[in-house]
Amino acid sequence: MKLGICLPHYGRPIEVPRLLEVARYAEARGLDSLWVTDHVIVPRQTQIIYREEMLDPLAVLPWLAGVTSRIGLGTSVVILPYRSPIPVAKLLASVDVLSGGRLMVGAAIGWMEGEFEALGVPFKERVSRSEEALALFRTLWTQPHPEIETRHHRLHDVTFSPLPLQKPHPPLYVGGNSEGALRRVARFGDGWHSTSTSVDGFRQSVETVRRFWSEAGRQGAPALSLRIPLVIDGVHRPAVDMALIHGRGRHVLGGPVTKIIEELRGFQAHGCEHVALEVSYATYPAIARTIEIIAEQLRPAVAE
Repeated sequence: MKLGICLPHYGRPIEVPRLLEVARYAEARGLDSLWVTDHVIVPRQTQIIYREEMLDPLAVLPWLAGVTSRIGLGTSVVILPYRSPIPVAKLLASVDVLSGGRLMVGAAIGWMEGEFEALGVPFKERVSRSEEALALFRTLWTQPHPEIETRHHRLHDVTFSPLPLQKPHPPLYVGGNSEGALRRVARFGDGWHSTSTSVDGFRQSVETVRRFWSEAGRQGAPALSLRIPLVIDGVHRPAVDMALIHGRGRHVLGGPVTKIIEELRGFQAHGCEHVALEVSYATYPAIARTIEIIAEQLRPAVAE
């Protein structure tokens, strides 16, 4: 199992030197990945950490490609209906090239209705727009002269560049825990990106994903990944109101290191291959210490 962290590019005053320190320290300590998170314009009454002081993930990604050299770079997740999919496909392909083939793309349909309203995107169209974007991504990333017609786009006699460095394209993880999301994994994705679920909840959804995968006639097996908050006893020091961590029924990976290792092994037993650990609720010194524990204790315990 691979372990990475979500970069804390939100929820606190923006301090670029601090972000740079976190990114480079995670890489230096041998972590597997850095992940960025997507929201654009959050309603003031919505109680989530992403409401304040949030850098755009699609700006942070190419910056990360330039300030690191080995560590994987992921989106957890890019919300597909918020942007026109062709420029996003080009940006992501460019990041894969600039990073030397280190990109992982987690993508989902979004959930915050007030954000859709602020952006002028019909909330009821988020599924159709997301599935259109996923189809476009797969075509654009594999065809230098793409031929595809969707509801909003008709591509003929055009050139798309650059193609991603990874072949056939960067890993594409479909996020979400609903039945519709799990069906999208089988239809459009290379794997599933789960969010803040328990081991038992993960197991049940994995069984469903694999059934849909088989019914869709897909070969092999879906890749399985997870994003989850990490709160280590005796290490965590809150940088924000910790009530924000429990919104929307989120499960937290917390407690002493021994308990956290046991739970990680539970996810691993059900096929989880990569975990993005959310550390953004902590102070910067606590994040640094958490990175050390991930490198020295958690990662060796789940290495295979």
